[in-house]
Parts: sequence; structure tokens; C-alpha cells
Amino acid sequence: MARPARASGVRAALRGLTTRGRSFLAAGATAAVCAFVFGQTALLQVGVLLAALPLAAAALLVRTRYRVASGRRLSPQRAAAGQEARVHLRLDNVSRVPTGLLLLEDKVPYVLGPRPRFVLDRVEPRGFREVSYRVRSDLRGRYPLGPLQLRLSDPFGMCELTRAFSAADVLTVVPQVQDLPPVRLPGESGGQGDSTTHTLALAGDDDVIPREYRHGDDLRRVHWKSTARYGELMVRREEQPLQARATVLLDTREAAHRGSGPASSFEWAVSCAASVAVDLVQRGYRTRLLTDTGFSVPGQGVGGGAGAAESVGLLLDALAVVEHSDGGTLARAEEVLRLGGEGLLVAVVGELDEEQVERLARLRRRTGGAVVLLLDTGTWSGLRHLFPESADEPADARVARLRESGWTVLPVRAGDSLPALWRAADRTQNTTVPYRDEVGA
Repeated sequence: MARPARASGVRAALRGLTTRGRSFLAAGATAAVCAFVFGQTALLQVGVLLAALPLAAAALLVRTRYRVASGRRLSPQRAAAGQEARVHLRLDNVSRVPTGLLLLEDKVPYVLGPRPRFVLDRVEPRGFREVSYRVRSDLRGRYPLGPLQLRLSDPFGMCELTRAFSAADVLTVVPQVQDLPPVRLPGESGGQGDSTTHTLALAGDDDVIPREYRHGDDLRRVHWKSTARYGELMVRREEQPLQARATVLLDTREAAHRGSGPASSFEWAVSCAASVAVDLVQRGYRTRLLTDTGFSVPGQGVGGGAGAAESVGLLLDALAVVEHSDGGTLARAEEVLRLGGEGLLVAVVGELDEEQVERLARLRRRTGGAVVLLLDTGTWSGLRHLFPESADEPADARVARLRESGWTVLPVRAGDSLPALWRAADRTQNTTVPYRDEVGA
């Protein structure tokens, strides 16, 4: 709950005079001057009355002892681009006197829609009022909501004072996430990622971490070296399978994409990366997000439920604010993957020249499986072709080079269906998708 900062003083009251109040004040002053000029006592009384009315209204508002508190709730906290979110406002009158006419106005960015305004006639002592409004954005990002402004007005409309609350919230608009079909990706073993080895299989007999014997433990799990060392019966811990790891590489280079706004190839790539990352997390992968700048969102250990939801939230929050980079290569991403690139690698890349194709080919050697969604940015509306120097190497040749290095290549054109493309990545199917042929929905 937030409480408004109170404006006080004569100057604040005079600044709050409305057009009607200023008109009454000017008319009263004019009548008083005319009364002195013409010697009319009755006119002076009228002038004093006209001037006193807005001043009395301002003094009344300044001395108002309303005590109100506000709260704001977002539903949902994260909204996908193009999805509506509802903002719920609650105003509590915590004083012992009823309020007068109140005007609520919440501050929102213009991309979310018009600024909402609500009129509350009267709130009883210890009572509350709840109102709500909807916001919507087609653009990703983090948008501040608030602070809420409360306007007090007298019954005659002579004066209006604004008191602002200090609390504000943030609405996160994340990329659109599409449901992907279940497929067996390159490098998976039995559908459980690139490895089903167990933790104890990676350690020697001396590296086993034992625990004390408990009633019911299998005697075949007794670790005799530890028993002799500690002087009590010790057994080996249960073997735990290693969690499959995956990295989603997003190409954010401005020179690699075409178009602008929600219909650009860059926005398609961001939405694709979000969909793939969410799908991998839900399948049990410890998923990391990586961009060409070297920026990385580490994968969280997930065990389903709250753990998976938290990991998905971190990835979507990062993708909500990702922007174009001015880099020209994938060198920084290659350095990060060189240090720890085990597991599955899914790359979403834009226009590639010969050098970048070779970099991707080298990255394949460090991963358990590799899938690349290669965007044909020339099919997106936008500016001229940004890599004229790569025209000497046809697109089919670049695709063939990546496939020779072991990548599962999924060529993408504007209008292609991501679920249909993802289905083509199934390792049990033929992944040789013609570059020029459009993948059907």
C-alpha cells in the first residue's frame, strides 16, 4: 500500500485553481476596482463574494485531512507481445471521514494505450474502491506503471489539487512463445538429453561421497574404505543422473537482420529463441541463453514445477529487453562456448558471410548436438541486402557447409511456421530440408 505525498501551502492552493476558479477571482477583483472607481458599496460586496468563493474552496482543499492508500496488481506480471494485461487498482480510505469527489489517473507509457482516468464520487470511512484497466503492447520491453495520481476537487469545481503516490510497478512484455511439437533432437539419448550418465560414473572409487548407514540400506552399497576411516558403517549415496544441458544462441547483430518493428527478422528470431528455450526447459534441459555479444543468462537447475517456472521467467525477462548489437562477428559467443559448450546447441542466426559460416562449423565440434535456424533475411521486408560481399557464395553452399560440419540446418523464410520447422529437426527424420522450398504449416 502506498500513501500520497501531500501538497501544502498557499502557493500550492493557488496553483490548483481551475479556469472557473480563476475566472471568479478575476471577476471579484474587477468588481472591487470598479466599486472604488464608481463609489458603489454594493458592487464591492459582490466583488468580495466572487473572490472569496475560490479562495475558500482552495483553503478547504488544503486543510483536507483525507488519508488514503493505494495498491496496484498486474495480471499477468509478464504479458506476451500482443497480449492484453489487466491492471487492478485499489484505493482505501483509512481516515474517519468520507472523501469528496476524487479523480484517479495512472501514468502509463503511450505504447500501452491512453492514460486511464477514473472518477470516484465518495468513499466511506474505512472503505475502499477497486477499478481496473487493460493495457496492450506489440513491442517487447519493460514498461513502468505509475505513480498513481489523486486529484481532489471542491463541489463547485473552483480548485483542484493533485497528490501523487510514490509506488510504481513494472509490466514486462515478453516475446511471443509458440508451442513446439515433441521431437528427438540430435545428440539426445532416449529422449533425455545428450547424456544419461550418472554422477558416480564420472568419479573414481576414492571420490565417492558416502553417508552413514541407515536401517534398510542395501549392504551391497557399503563403502568399506569410508567405514574403516570413520569407524562406522558407511554406504554410497544414490546415483543421480546428470541434467541435460542446452544453449540457445541468438544472433542480435543489426547487420544480420532486415525489416523493422514486430514484422522484422530480428523480432522473429527473438520469438523463436524464446519458444525454443521454453520448450527445452520444459523437457528438463538446463538451458542457457547466449547472444553474439557474449551476454549469457546461465541455466538454472530445474526439477519441474517452481524450478522450471523460475528458469523460464529469467530467460523471458532477458529476451524482453534484448536489443540489436553493433557487432559484426560471432567471435564473443564462440569464446563463451569454448569455455563451456557441452550439451545441445540451438542457434538462431541471421545473414552469414563465409567467415561466420566457418565459425559455426567450428562450434559444432564442441557440442553434443547442434541445430541452426538460418534466416533468409532477404525474404523479410526491409532495406537493401546488407552482405553484398557474400554474394559470391550462394546460400545453398553455406547450408551445405554447415551440414557437412554436423549441423542440423533449418532454413527459414518469412512466413514459415516455427512448429513445422522444429518438427523437421527430429533426428529420426530426414533433416535435409531444401533451402529454397518453403516449409508448410
